[in-house]
Amino acid sequence: MQALQLLIFAVLAGVVLYQLYNVLGRRVGRQPGEDAQSAQERPAPAPLSEPEAGEAATGLTGLAALRAREPNFDVAHFLSGARSAYEMIVRAFAAGDRDVLRGLLATDVFASFDKAIGQKIAEGRTETVEFLQTPRADLEGIDLVGDQVRARVRFLAEFRSRTKGPEGEGVDDRRTAEVWTFARPVASANPNWTLMRVDAAQA
Repeated sequence: MQALQLLIFAVLAGVVLYQLYNVLGRRVGRQPGEDAQSAQERPAPAPLSEPEAGEAATGLTGLAALRAREPNFDVAHFLSGARSAYEMIVRAFAAGDRDVLRGLLATDVFASFDKAIGQKIAEGRTETVEFLQTPRADLEGIDLVGDQVRARVRFLAEFRSRTKGPEGEGVDDRRTAEVWTFARPVASANPNWTLMRVDAAQA
């Protein structure tokens, strides 16, 4: 009788062990070392192809097109320089300093400024300008025309003009709004821009 009980217990134990094997013996999730093995078995992703020359600029306009050819172009740095050029040109025009203007203006713009300076001299007038606060400069837009980049900057300025003439002295406080167009060759080693155009704008 005792031998029969032992036999029954042995059979039951075998059944239990078999069921445990069926459950615990299955692999659930990733097993240790599987990630490395799978990585070796998986094909490597195809490398990204490099864009052909000029492809980066295809379909781009404005600032994006310029940065495709000049990745280091910085808007804030450009506007700071444009503001300095604006103040320099306004002061030089008021003072009649043709030498300063000649290096900053396009030929036709210089001709227009030079004519106005000549008229003031003929009338016996002199002028000085004092900015009441730092002019505001905002980028209106950028265009690429062939190998030339043109940037339009909107300036808002308040300055005091002091004039002397045959009728005496005068002081005039002015507030102006203008859009100036600067240009230079793309990717030029010379960082200087030339004033190409001056247009009136809404204040």
